Amino acid sequence: MNDERKIAVEEVDAVAAPPKARVEDAFAPTETSPDVQETFERKRDYLAGFLSQKPEPHPAGEPGGELYESVIQALKEIYDPEIPVNIYDLGLIYGVDITADGHASVQMTLTTPHCPVAESMPGEVELRVGSVPGIGHAEVNLVWDPPWDPQKMTDDAKLELGML
Repeated sequence: MNDERKIAVEEVDAVAAPPKARVEDAFAPTETSPDVQETFERKRDYLAGFLSQKPEPHPAGEPGGELYESVIQALKEIYDPEIPVNIYDLGLIYGVDITADGHASVQMTLTTPHCPVAESMPGEVELRVGSVPGIGHAEVNLVWDPPWDPQKMTDDAKLELGML
């Protein structure tokens, strides 16, 4: 059984180009959906609703909110006694959480566990945050993980210390 297959080769000089697709053709009305063209029509005032919207206010205890920013300002008024930069810009504040009822919780660290202000600094932070109007109770949690390093400082603090 010898099944030989032969392939026919046809040589051509040119091929007619297929018709180009047009967007109008894709959305042209058909018998099943005669109103297709209307649904894709661009409205002149398509941005009017978007531009007239006002930004939603930040909740007071969330970043960007008035109460949260007041707490951050209070933290920026506390300076490390050995380094002439505030503790927020030094990167000693790891987090600030504020509940709806005005309870503030601050997670912070110190430059080293043997810092001379290890006993007084958390108390000062608690007093300053607790004195912010709208804060009913402040709590400071001193953490050591992750350990503080100079990379946690803001650019302003690095500039102040001549590190930039």
